[in-house]
Amino acid sequence: MAEHLLPPASALLEADVAARIAHVRAPRWIGHPVAVTAHDAMRKLLEGPPSLRPRGLLIAGPYHNGKTMIAERFAVDHLRRADRQRVWVIQTREGAGLSHFYASILSGLRAPQAAGWRSLSRASEQVDHLLDSLKPRLLIFDEFHSALRGRRQDVKAIFSFLRRIARVHDISPVLVGEIAVYDALHDTEEMGSRFDTVPVPRWGFNEDFAALLDSLEASMPLAQASDLSRLPLAKTIHDLSEGLIGEVIDIVTRAAVAAIESGEERITSSSVIALGYVPLSRRRNSALRQAMT
Repeated sequence: MAEHLLPPASALLEADVAARIAHVRAPRWIGHPVAVTAHDAMRKLLEGPPSLRPRGLLIAGPYHNGKTMIAERFAVDHLRRADRQRVWVIQTREGAGLSHFYASILSGLRAPQAAGWRSLSRASEQVDHLLDSLKPRLLIFDEFHSALRGRRQDVKAIFSFLRRIARVHDISPVLVGEIAVYDALHDTEEMGSRFDTVPVPRWGFNEDFAALLDSLEASMPLAQASDLSRLPLAKTIHDLSEGLIGEVIDIVTRAAVAAIESGEERITSSSVIALGYVPLSRRRNSALRQAMT
């Protein structure tokens, strides 16, 4: 076994190129400290005693920084262990008002949307019936910032709904989204007092980032050690990713695929630079964008 690899990755060194590349490109879970903190917070809500005022949780941070993966992994782990589903993930739809929000919930709970669902009273009745029947304990609203793009009164109505399902159905809402969700929650002390927050910030260039790179390298079936966590390679990856975990994974994945296809079998600073990777903040004015004009 190659010492720099985990056993599953090491076992793939003898596989063909297609199998190795498929493994590199497969989604992967990284249990970094923030993810562990978020999972612990959700687990406490799930396992806590019944309450007249169950708390909610906000998981907030910049785009492409692993928030959805944290939420979905928790839901999947719950399903593997539980005899009854008590955690549901709701993909919040674009659009203002309760009608779009109700539609998100009905879709997430895999319920048919009855004829006339656009009537708020009809949709409200259907949602209440489902919640009473399924008895979820956690409703995870992914991309919750999508619900905040309407009129102020629409946002207030959605927050009122979250308070009601907590009180009536003993449900803890988990809101996953961008920093705008934090601002909206704390627009009033009443809502802010109901939610704890787990921030998912950009990664600093520190020991945690080095550990992240080591974890990624150990999962990539490359015959030679790349030492991703060492300078100057680590700094190159951090600068290009701008501290976003989704960007880090994208860069390392592309570099690993290139290393397999070229036969070099390791990632180097020069091979990462050769990718021509454009950081997220610069893509609006990138050469590719200019070529479209």
